[in-house]
Amino acid sequence: MDEKTFKDYLVIKAMEDSVNVIGLTRGSDTKFHHSEKLDAGEVMIAQFTEHTSAIKIRGNAKIYTPYGEIESESKRG
Repeated sequence: MDEKTFKDYLVIKAMEDSVNVIGLTRGSDTKFHHSEKLDAGEVMIAQFTEHTSAIKIRGNAKIYTPYGEIESESKRG
């Protein structure tokens, strides 16, 4: 795996309680491999690795990446 892949990271700041951050594996069968729950104001720094190819975020959070900033929204009923 090249060095650039290991530099790709993101910062997730929960804007509400119970924001879920889920890591997904690489390979032919994508699977969940890690899950965290953040409460309002908590921050998590995540990095893409040889094992993590995607990160799924559920809930209202601000996500800061080397490519810009985006805000996820809560699921509306």
